[in-house]
Amino acid sequence: MTFSTIDYVVFILYIASIIFMGLYVSRSKKGHQKDTKDYFLASKSLPWWAIGSSLIAANISAEQFIAMSGSGFAIGLAIASYEWMAAITLIIVGKFFLPIFIEKGLYTIPEFIEKRFSTNLKTILAVFWVALFVFVNLTSVLFLGGKAIDTIIGTGDGSLLMYAIVGLALIAAAYSLYGGLAAVAWTDVVQVALLIIGGLVTSIIALNAVTPDGGIFNGLAHIYETAGDKFHMILTRDNPEFFNLPGIAVLIGGMWVANLYYWGFNQYIIQRTLAAKSLKEAQRGIAFAAFLKMIVPFIVVIPGIVAYVMFMQPEGTTIIPGVKEAFSNGNGAINYDKAYPWLISVFIPIGLKGFVLAALVAAIVSSLASMLNSTSTIFTMDIYKPYIGKKTNETKLVNVGRITAAVALVVAVALAPFLGSIPQMFQYIQEYTGLVSPGVLAVFIMGLFWKKTTNKAAIVGIILSIVVAFLLKLPGANLPFLDQMMYTFLITLAIIAGVSMTTSVSVDDPKGIQLEGKLFVTDSVFNISAYAILVLLVVLYSIFW
Repeated sequence: MTFSTIDYVVFILYIASIIFMGLYVSRSKKGHQKDTKDYFLASKSLPWWAIGSSLIAANISAEQFIAMSGSGFAIGLAIASYEWMAAITLIIVGKFFLPIFIEKGLYTIPEFIEKRFSTNLKTILAVFWVALFVFVNLTSVLFLGGKAIDTIIGTGDGSLLMYAIVGLALIAAAYSLYGGLAAVAWTDVVQVALLIIGGLVTSIIALNAVTPDGGIFNGLAHIYETAGDKFHMILTRDNPEFFNLPGIAVLIGGMWVANLYYWGFNQYIIQRTLAAKSLKEAQRGIAFAAFLKMIVPFIVVIPGIVAYVMFMQPEGTTIIPGVKEAFSNGNGAINYDKAYPWLISVFIPIGLKGFVLAALVAAIVSSLASMLNSTSTIFTMDIYKPYIGKKTNETKLVNVGRITAAVALVVAVALAPFLGSIPQMFQYIQEYTGLVSPGVLAVFIMGLFWKKTTNKAAIVGIILSIVVAFLLKLPGANLPFLDQMMYTFLITLAIIAGVSMTTSVSVDDPKGIQLEGKLFVTDSVFNISAYAILVLLVVLYSIFW
C-alpha cells in the first residue's frame, strides 16, 4: 500500500504544527532574554499534566514503538514488564527521590553528586552522561526512527534511511534548540496524545486484520489461541528468551536496577519534574505518567505479537503474500524490529497512514528533543560553566546550550547509519546500558539514604562496578544480563559500604543528607494513585503470569 498525497499532507501539517507550537510557547517575554532557568527548567512553571505527558513522550520513542514491538514479536508480552514495572518505579521515585531533588533546587542530576560528594565525581558522571546521550541514546533513536520511515514510506531497503535520519534531526532541532525545555514539555502534551491515539489505531487495525473474519475481539482471541506462549509475563527456563527476561527475577531482581536508574537518575527523564511549579505538582505528574505507562504494552507489544502470528501463519490467520520475505534479513535470520513499520505499511489505509506515521514521528521527535535539551543542560551547567565560563552571563550560557545540542545532533546523525541491523535493539540497549547503570544507581542510593557514605567510597564503587559488570559478562559466568545487573548493584553497595566504614574520619560524612520524615509526606491524590497502580499490577500479573 503506497503512501498517498493525503498522507503526505497530514504528515506535513503535523510537522508544521508542532514546530509552530514549540516556537510559540517558548517565545521570550517582551524585553526579557532567556536565562538558564527559562531555557533548562522551563521557568519552573510546569503543571502536573504537562509533566506526566512530557515524561511519557520523552520515554516512548522508536525504542518502544520499533524495538519493543520487535521484542513482542520475539518474546511476547513478557517484554511488557519493562513498562508495568516502570509504573511502580515511578511511584517510588515520586515518593522518595523527588522530595530530596526538588528541595535542593537542582538543575541536573550530576549537580546532586557535587553537593553530596565532590566536583571530581560530578565531572566524571557528567562526561559519562553526555557520551551516553550522544553515542547511545540519540544514535539509536535516530537509527530506529529512520529504519521505520524507510519501511513505511519507501521499500525498506535502506534507500531512504539517511534522508529519514536527517529529517527527524531537523524536526527536533527546529523548536528544541531555540525554545529549550519549555518548547519540549509543552509540545509533548500534544505529542503524547497523538502517539497514544496513533498507537491504539495501529493495534485496533492490526487485530481486525489478523483473521479473515475481522473484528478486534476475534483478533485478540485468535492471537491468544495460536500464540498462547507469547502471553506469559514470567518466562520458564526452557524458554529460549529466558536469558533476556529471567523468570521471577524480573520481579525481584535486575529489572529494579534498570528502572530505578532510568526513572530516578536519568537527566532527560527527571529534568521535567525539576521544572515543576511545586513538589506536589511534580508528584502528581509522576503518578499521571505511571497510569500512562500501563497503556503502553497494548499499543506497542500487541502489534508485535500480531506480526508474529501473521509471520507464522497458523490455521485461521489472514494470509499476506510476501510476509516471510518481509521479515528476512537476507541471511536466514528474522528482522524482529520490522514488525511495527511492516504493520503500518501493509494495513493502515490511505489518510490514516499519514496520521499514524505522524504519531510514530511524534514519539521519536519528542525523545530526541528531550535528549538534546538534557545533553545541553549537563554540558553547560556541569562542564562548561564551572571549568570554562565561570563568569559567563546567562544569555551566553543559553547560547552555549544551543550550540552543544546542535553539535550533539550532528554527531549522532553521522553515527546512526553505522548501527546496522541489530536484532531486538530494545534488549541490546538495555543490556549495554546495564554495564554502568548498577554502579551509578548504587552511588545514588547510598548517597541519598546512608549518611556514612564517603566521596572516596563512591569513586571506588563506581569504577569497580564496571570491572564487576564486565567479569559477570564473561561466558563462564553464564548469567542473564538482568541478573548480572542485580549482582553488580549488590556487590557495588557492599564495596561502597566497606570503603566508607574503613576510610571515614567521622561517624557520618559531613555531606551526608539529613532526612526527616515530613519530607516524604505525600497528599491524598498521590497516595490513592499509588494504591490504584499496585492493584492494577497485581491484576495484570495474575492474569498473564
